[in-house]
Amino acid sequence: MSRKSVALLIETSNGYSRGLLEGVIAYTKERANWSVHLTEQERGAPPPTWLKTWGGDGIIARIETDAIGRQLKKFGVPIVDLSAARHVTGVPWADTEDRAIAKLAVDHFVERGFTNLAYCGDAGFQWSAKRRDHFRKIAEANRCRVFELDSIARYDDAYDLATENRRIMSWLSKLPRPVAIMGCYDFKAQQVLDACRQLNIAVPTEVAVLGVDNDRLICELSEPRLSSVIPDTKRTGYEAADLLDRMMSGEWVATETPLITQPLGIEIRESTDTLAIDDTEVATALHYIRRHATSNIRVTDVLNQVSISRRALEHRFKKQVGHTPHEEIQKVRMNRIKELLSETELTIHEIAERTGFEYDEYMTAAFKRETGRTPSEYRESMQPN
Repeated sequence: MSRKSVALLIETSNGYSRGLLEGVIAYTKERANWSVHLTEQERGAPPPTWLKTWGGDGIIARIETDAIGRQLKKFGVPIVDLSAARHVTGVPWADTEDRAIAKLAVDHFVERGFTNLAYCGDAGFQWSAKRRDHFRKIAEANRCRVFELDSIARYDDAYDLATENRRIMSWLSKLPRPVAIMGCYDFKAQQVLDACRQLNIAVPTEVAVLGVDNDRLICELSEPRLSSVIPDTKRTGYEAADLLDRMMSGEWVATETPLITQPLGIEIRESTDTLAIDDTEVATALHYIRRHATSNIRVTDVLNQVSISRRALEHRFKKQVGHTPHEEIQKVRMNRIKELLSETELTIHEIAERTGFEYDEYMTAAFKRETGRTPSEYRESMQPN
């Protein structure tokens, strides 16, 4: 079988696209005899100049403009489009299921007791509008109030980051609280988090924020870390490669039936790890604990942040959250220890220091009391087989 030459016109600058590329890579390793051409490029960038003299057999691309679509069709080779924008007809295309993504978001918020839901979109993407419409319909079916903001398109010539941030801040300041907000994708959700920080809005107790794509770089560097819907991009890329392979072999494939993959779930991080709480004193206490639990705080420190007695706080806290402030402090500390054990190479001593324990032995004893395992045993259990 002759070796096929395939061009990948997929940006490498974001987690969603890198997931698509991983799927293509997996397919080529398992089933294809391809020579792959991939160069670094931006989203919506025109085809690279080398493509004019390339003379290959097939293309997998994210076609973001009509102009790019017209250029690619001139090559007369099989094409699979990985964009939902549908700038070119007559070629098969792949995408994720927007309704399923919106439903995951609404269910996630409703399970946490939110009745005020909001969507922050990007006017430059058709899929953002689809997610917004599904989000609204599903939220209203759950008897939630829905608020929306369509921001200026990120790739529009008129786009200005400072102006956009001011628009988001103005919108946020008018929303009822507590409110849960879905960003159309992680970049937009990160902008919402930045606006919350500038307005001194407590996340997630006053405003919970959820993104889409689970771009690890964006999510882990956000403050607080961003929860996000996980698309099955690897499968999308794999299926797209399989589709192109069949087309290059002369097989007829339907061009108007999309290849749709379902999202995998939600990666829950601090930005939505909460319950909707309309008790201001409890929300203040919970926010303080979430931010300072690893600094060896006590309930007396929490009491300094509110204007009610310890007895009243514990009663109202337990009613709203389900356990006491002390138990919440321990929960946050233990969860942070688990993260550091599973995601870093820090020593036990360094983890104890970072989570507010004066001695390693104190942390080990507290951790074993909560989990039934020592920190070392837990770390070993988290290692891949």
